[in-house]
Amino acid sequence: MQQAPEAFIAWYSSLKVVKANNGPANGSIATALVVLARLQSEDYSLDFSAHVAPGGMQIKGASGAAVASILKKFGDERPFAKEGGRTNRGGPAEIKALLAALKTLQLENEPQEKRNEILHSMIQFLVDRINDFHNRQKIKLTFNPALSTWHIIHNLLTEATAEGKAGYLAQHLVGAKLALRFPNIQVSNESGSTADLPTQRPGDFLIGHTAFHVTVAPMPPVFEKCRHNISQGFKPFLLVPDGKLIGTRQIAEQTIEQQITVESIESFVSQNINEISSFDKNKVIGSFKELLLIYNRRVDEVETDKSLMIEIPSNLQGE
Repeated sequence: MQQAPEAFIAWYSSLKVVKANNGPANGSIATALVVLARLQSEDYSLDFSAHVAPGGMQIKGASGAAVASILKKFGDERPFAKEGGRTNRGGPAEIKALLAALKTLQLENEPQEKRNEILHSMIQFLVDRINDFHNRQKIKLTFNPALSTWHIIHNLLTEATAEGKAGYLAQHLVGAKLALRFPNIQVSNESGSTADLPTQRPGDFLIGHTAFHVTVAPMPPVFEKCRHNISQGFKPFLLVPDGKLIGTRQIAEQTIEQQITVESIESFVSQNINEISSFDKNKVIGSFKELLLIYNRRVDEVETDKSLMIEIPSNLQGE
């Protein structure tokens, strides 16, 4: 099998590493796939203008459908990069660098069959990296029944923070908690990368007249959302990691006194588990597993990155 050229691998290695991916952003890989496929099927043009849409902010032809079509030809039908790199701000600059790397190979001097074989090797290289992405390990959970439920949740958040996945975990964990607690209510389920405003959501979740906001990094915009909630007749409920609780409460009081509820994610989730288990330690185990199953189902429904799912430990498997 033709190996991807060193110049191409050097370009790939130069891409910005996203901590959560342990590699380049999905959009970076997606746009490169689209350009390489176009170079195979059309005139071999390394002119940047041939690959950029009007306005110069997006790569021509980049879409989730285009990427899915390319991957399908390589036998991979798993969802990847739903936007196809269209929203990747660094995409144009990365493609300029890719085209510069290709120029050094002088493939225009090769017969088309030979050139396409080399381009195929580059696409295969990226497909292999996508396979690595899909096969990454899930979030590890250590379930020690001797620990308090609060500490189990806290340790899970700590693990996710180390892997750069805490924001996603926090949102979906709260969503799973609400779904477990209110089985007869439709609890919304959005990707962790979905902003509130474009979808006109009052918050991450809306239960009754309460808008829930989940964040591991409480910044000014979330307090403005809470202020807006109040003006619209909603009660804002802000959930943050325990380590951010005191400071967040102080800012909330400065924003609008006594009108924003602030609790820790650890307490909000663990108290629910304990209550629906009637504080019976044996029932807690079953409730905790049910929470994880709901969490994984919700993540699987809306997230491309399946490593955001939680690996259910062996001592919960048989419960």
